[in-house]
Amino acid sequence: MNKPFNFTHWSFKLSLFAALIAAFAVLGYRLSIVDFQPALWGLIVSTCIGLLATVLGSVGTLRAIKAKESEIIASTMAGSTLGLLVAMPVLLTALGGVGVPRIHDITTDLEHPPEFVAIKAIRTPEHNSLDRLKPENLALMQQEGYPDLGPAWINRPFAQVFEQAVVLVKKRGWDIAVVSAANGRIEATDTTPIMSFKDDIVIRVQEMGNRTRVDMRSVSRVGESDLGVNAKRIRLFLTDLGKR
Repeated sequence: MNKPFNFTHWSFKLSLFAALIAAFAVLGYRLSIVDFQPALWGLIVSTCIGLLATVLGSVGTLRAIKAKESEIIASTMAGSTLGLLVAMPVLLTALGGVGVPRIHDITTDLEHPPEFVAIKAIRTPEHNSLDRLKPENLALMQQEGYPDLGPAWINRPFAQVFEQAVVLVKKRGWDIAVVSAANGRIEATDTTPIMSFKDDIVIRVQEMGNRTRVDMRSVSRVGESDLGVNAKRIRLFLTDLGKR
């Protein structure tokens, strides 16, 4: 067996193995067969194997080109491409979380965070707590990580802002748990498309004189770090609401 084909052989096998591990981790978690931590480790392992397959496939491709063995170039490229496809989602997600604080409960009001009512009743002990007691310096970590995050002050009537907030929630496809105009509160859940991770959201709308104040809180049900997702969700939502 020549060396380019040997690299091709292992690259393709490893990339298939990585894809199987990733598929099991995703489907296992979505179907509640495995918990969050095993699923997370499955994705990490599949990413590492996918990267190894990519390296071996790339080396095999270069050696095949050098040896002018054009008939196996496609095979070596297939292994490296599949390995890269398996690894990229996790790598891109991890890179997106570089430099953000390792927290998962984000709010625009650190002194009086919006409270969950309806969603609190459906969360389980296995989910992250909503008491904001851990880490002890949670508020400070958020201030340092997201100093720009704060309430939205909108120069429109309460009723108009509240209705527009409901429309935006529906437009984003979040699962609504409660809409209470009387309490100025909207509760909903955003579910990620691949892993079905769930982040719970509460929006508080208050009439303040001739302006309306909107606060948000977004909390991941699992995981120590949200990789910056909750802050991004709040920032984009309030920006869109302010533009309407």
